[in-house]
Amino acid sequence: MTRECPGPDPSPHGPKSFKVPAKAVDTHAHVLGPPPYIEGRSYTAPPAPPAAYLNMLDATGMAYGVLVQASVHGVDNSLLLETLAAHPDRLRGIAVAPPELPARDWQQMHDAGIRGLRINTLYGGGFGFDALDRFEAICLDHSWHLQFLTDARALAPLATRISRLKVPAVIDHMGHFPAADGIASPAAKLMIQLLKDGAWSKLSGAYRLASPPYAETIPLAQALVAAAPERCVWGSDWPHVANHDAMPNIGALLDLLTMWVPDAVQRDAVLTTNAHRLYGF
Repeated sequence: MTRECPGPDPSPHGPKSFKVPAKAVDTHAHVLGPPPYIEGRSYTAPPAPPAAYLNMLDATGMAYGVLVQASVHGVDNSLLLETLAAHPDRLRGIAVAPPELPARDWQQMHDAGIRGLRINTLYGGGFGFDALDRFEAICLDHSWHLQFLTDARALAPLATRISRLKVPAVIDHMGHFPAADGIASPAAKLMIQLLKDGAWSKLSGAYRLASPPYAETIPLAQALVAAAPERCVWGSDWPHVANHDAMPNIGALLDLLTMWVPDAVQRDAVLTTNAHRLYGF
């Protein structure tokens, strides 16, 4: 039985500890249409329409956004592609699609604003590592990247393969493992090494790694930034699907950046330059 999760905080605001720089990018969010959703999903969430997401960007001072296909919609990217096409100057996207699609479909996705494909081993509704070779070839054809939603504790057998990818590898939510394990844990060491080898990390999903006020995430985030400051980006993870606890305010998540990335120049790069290079804004 899938669990119901609440909607996002209805009153998002910007951070209190720093000013969001011009041209900042939220690199990880989802839009959800109304049910029905796919069978076998791991959560059920209320609709999160594009207008609500754009309102959140405006309220928090974010200029651009990157929408990731939500697992509850499976491989039906219709809402994602329609949203991107309606806002080509502001939004980019990451799709989840079967690898056997014809070439014209991939080109249509690129034209709409898709800039990567997602491998998802955690929440269903997608594809795992068995499709890695085919997805790598598709991404190479379109100058896209591969995005991984997985638990870093399961990545050890694939670490060498990921480091040898011919396209950028982007790992969601700092590796999506308990931050309490510490930066000396095998998962943290693997994440740090992957970044040193060329991977990217999304500084996102603090509530997926720790409980409020998320202090346990600070050493991990700082270690990832130290390993590759030019390959770290920030994401809101709005509307925080599969989170069954109190919903965070985006402003509070942004405020974590002052501790994750204390250097203001590096923090601005995480929010702007790095993301612009990865997504083509």
